[in-house]
Amino acid sequence: MNAPSAFPDQQKPVPPYKHTPLFPLGADSTPYKKVTSEGVRVEKVLGKDMLVVSREALRALSEAAFGEINHYLRPGHLKQLRSILEDTEASDNDKFVAFDFLKNANIAAGGVLPMCQDTGTAIIMGKKGCNVITDGEDEAALSEGARDAYLRRNLRYSQVAPLSMYEEKNTANNMPAQCEIYAEGDDAYKFMFMAKGGGSANKSFLFQATPSVLTKDRLLAFLKEKVLTLGTAACPPYHLAIVIGGTSAELCMKTVKLASARYLDALPTHGSADGNAFRDLEMEQEILKMTQSLGVGAQFGGKYFCHDVRVIRMPRHGASLPIGLGVSCSADRQVLGKITRDGVYLEELEHNPAQYLPAVEQSLGGEVVKIDLNRPMQDILATLSQHPIKTRVSMTGTMIVARDSAHAKLRERLEKGEPLPDYFKNHPVYYAGPAKTPDGYASGAFGPTTAGRMDSFVDQFQAAGGSMVMVAKGNRAVAVREACKKHGGFYLGSIGGAAANLAEHCIKKVEVVEYPELGMEAIWRIEVVDFPAFIIIDDKGNDFFKELNLG
Repeated sequence: MNAPSAFPDQQKPVPPYKHTPLFPLGADSTPYKKVTSEGVRVEKVLGKDMLVVSREALRALSEAAFGEINHYLRPGHLKQLRSILEDTEASDNDKFVAFDFLKNANIAAGGVLPMCQDTGTAIIMGKKGCNVITDGEDEAALSEGARDAYLRRNLRYSQVAPLSMYEEKNTANNMPAQCEIYAEGDDAYKFMFMAKGGGSANKSFLFQATPSVLTKDRLLAFLKEKVLTLGTAACPPYHLAIVIGGTSAELCMKTVKLASARYLDALPTHGSADGNAFRDLEMEQEILKMTQSLGVGAQFGGKYFCHDVRVIRMPRHGASLPIGLGVSCSADRQVLGKITRDGVYLEELEHNPAQYLPAVEQSLGGEVVKIDLNRPMQDILATLSQHPIKTRVSMTGTMIVARDSAHAKLRERLEKGEPLPDYFKNHPVYYAGPAKTPDGYASGAFGPTTAGRMDSFVDQFQAAGGSMVMVAKGNRAVAVREACKKHGGFYLGSIGGAAANLAEHCIKKVEVVEYPELGMEAIWRIEVVDFPAFIIIDDKGNDFFKELNLG
C-alpha cells in the first residue's frame, strides 16, 4: 500500500525545464572543400524542406575521408613540427625527429605511401539532423566507403576477427569499422572520421580516482605520475588529452578521444551550475610545461614530449571521479566532413607540406655510427658495445622482421624443444608489420611497432641465441634490460611515425621468410640502407628510458 506510484501526481509543480547541452560547442571554423554535389537533394515533406542524402553520397564521403587522412595532415600539426626546428630550447634529438616527420609528410602527400604503416581502425562519428532523410543503412554505407579506401589504396588490414576465444583471422579488408551515429541539429549531416592506430589507442587509460584528488596540488601530482606512464611507444610528440570527471566511465573515455582530435576545442572555458563540460586553459598550459620538463622529448630526449594539451572538466556523480588520459600521435589522422543542401564537403587538409620544410636540410641528431648488418652477429654486438646509450646509429644490411604472432610461433618451437631458426640468430629483429607494397616500390610503409608487446619473449629468445639486436619503438620493461645485461644483447629505438620515409629511402628489398598465412604479421627478410636508430638498452644494463623514469 505504501509503494510509490509509477505515475506521480502531474499537478505537483516543477520548474520549467532548461536544457543545457553537455558539450556546448561554439561555431565551426573548419575550412572545407567540396567533394561532390551528387546524391544530395531537397524535397518538401509535410510542408518542410528535407535534405535527402543518397547511400552513395555517404559511401563516397567516407572513402574520400579515409584516403585523405592516411596521406595528409592538418596545417596546424605541420606548423607545430616546424616550430620545433625553430625552437632554440629543443634538443638535437627533438629536431631530428621533427625533421624526419616533415620529410615523412612530404612523401606521404604523394598519395602512394601512407604516413604510417599502421593505417588504423576506421572510426566514424556522425551527427544526423532531424531534417535529414537517408535509406536507413547509414552505418553500412559509411563502413563500405571506409572498406573501399583500404582495398583501393596501399593501406594495411589490421583488424582480426575472433574465430574462437583463442583463434583469430585477419579480415583482409580492415573491417569492421567503428561507426556511431547521433541525432543532433537540423538540416545538415556532420561527421568526424578517424584512423586510429594501435600504438596510440593502447595509450588510452581510465583511472577511477576519488574526489579527494580534487585539489590543485594533488591533481597535478596525480597527472604527472600518470602522464609518465604514456612512454614513447605511441610516437610522440603527442596531442595529449586529459578528462576530469564524466557522467560515466565510458563517456569520460569517449571525451578523451574527441579532445585528442581537437574536436572539442570550441567548448566554453568555464563551467556553470547547469553542468556543461569546459576546457581549463590554465591547466592545459601547466601540464604542457610539466611535459616539457620531463626530459622525454620527441622519443629520444628533449622538450617536445607533447605538441599541446587539452584538459576537459566534466560533471560527475558525487561518488565517482573518472579521469581519462589519451593521445593522438604523430600520425594525427582525423578529418571533419559534412553534407548540406549545397553538397558533400570534407575538411581541407594540407596537400603541400613541403612549405614547412627548412630550405636546407640540417645536420641533426649528433654523431652517427655506421653499422654493417651483414657482418657476423658477434661483430655487430662488439661494435655496438663500444658506444654508450643515446648514440645514433645508421644500419645497412639484412634485418629480420617479426612481431606478435610470429614471436608466438617461434616460442612454440622452443617449447617443443626445437631451436630458433638461424635467420633469427644471425640478424637483428625489427618489430614491424608493413602496409601494402605499391607498384614499383620495394616496400610499403614500414615503420616500427611498439616494442613493449614483445618484452615477455626477450629473455627466452636471447637464451636461445636470438633477438640479440632488437629494433622497434618505445620504452621497455625492466626484464628486457636485465636480459640484455645477462645475454649481451641490445635494443635500438627507431623513429616511430616515419614509415613512409623509411620505405622511400631505407628499405630496398622485402621478402617473406616464413608464415605467409599471417599476412602483415609474417616473418620477413628486408634489406636496408642507412636505417636510423638510437642505442636505447645496451649489454651493460644501461637503459636510456630508465633515466627518464620510463624504464
